[in-house]
Amino acid sequence: MPQQPAVPVLSEEVREAVERGAPVVALESTIIAHGLPRPRNLAVGEELEALVRAEGAVPATIAVLDGVPYAGLDKAGLERVAGDASVRKLGHRDLAPAMASGASGATTVSATAFLAARAGLRVFATGGLGGVHREWAASQDESADLALLARTRITVVCAGVKSILDVPATLQRLETLGVGVLGYRTERFPGFYLSSSGLPVDWTVGTPEEVARVMAAQDALGGPGSALLVAQPVPEADQLDPALHDRVLAEALERCRTEGITGQAVTPFLLDRLVRATGGASLEANLAAVRGNVRLAARVAAAWADRRDAGAEAGPAR
Repeated sequence: MPQQPAVPVLSEEVREAVERGAPVVALESTIIAHGLPRPRNLAVGEELEALVRAEGAVPATIAVLDGVPYAGLDKAGLERVAGDASVRKLGHRDLAPAMASGASGATTVSATAFLAARAGLRVFATGGLGGVHREWAASQDESADLALLARTRITVVCAGVKSILDVPATLQRLETLGVGVLGYRTERFPGFYLSSSGLPVDWTVGTPEEVARVMAAQDALGGPGSALLVAQPVPEADQLDPALHDRVLAEALERCRTEGITGQAVTPFLLDRLVRATGGASLEANLAAVRGNVRLAARVAAAWADRRDAGAEAGPAR
């Protein structure tokens, strides 16, 4: 039988960066394929990669094309993810069927984190994570992101979890799963579109170097290979107006109840209602958060690379 390519396939730029220990930042592709209108989605995808490069790191946008997972897309690959309406949305569980059938898909947080870790990447930037859905007791609806992060050693820079979810329950679930959470220059867990969810974080860090030290301590401890979340708030000047957010979300949740919208249909419905009812302001807040997370992730990746280089130069203890 012919030898199967490595999973994921690394672009030449990413492969060279990994081999020389340079900083690399994994980026998801669902924001490009399914999170933004065309043609703005391509411009944002290119912008996020440029932000990583501006901080001295290498971007690795992750996607599956014709059944092949990639970490690092060339211009044609990025354009295909942005422009091909048949590109599917792939979570971690969808990767094997997509590979076997030759399908193409953009990766969610769970799929991106899994493939990034397989590629040897340690830092991943995204907007907001999935989590425990409201009325979980009735629906048992919980994002696959949480369980995957509980068994994947990767550092995820995010703006918290999507505010349409049950944020307190999600934080409790992260604690149960052993996923570490750091507030970046904040003592309050971010609220995705909002600078604060109103809930506290147990640990606060103020520099990329501090994050890298926590990453190193994770490795020194050993044990379960869980993720580390670095939760950075969207700047208050860029957040969605909190009163508008709460009003629109309450109205959208009521429509879900009255119209019988349940299961996987709830999240896209709520996000779409927020965009429409806020005149696109929720989308701009999301993008402001993602841009900040991408910049911070590149700085964390650089601090991690520097720390590893310093350890290699020091050599083994005597």
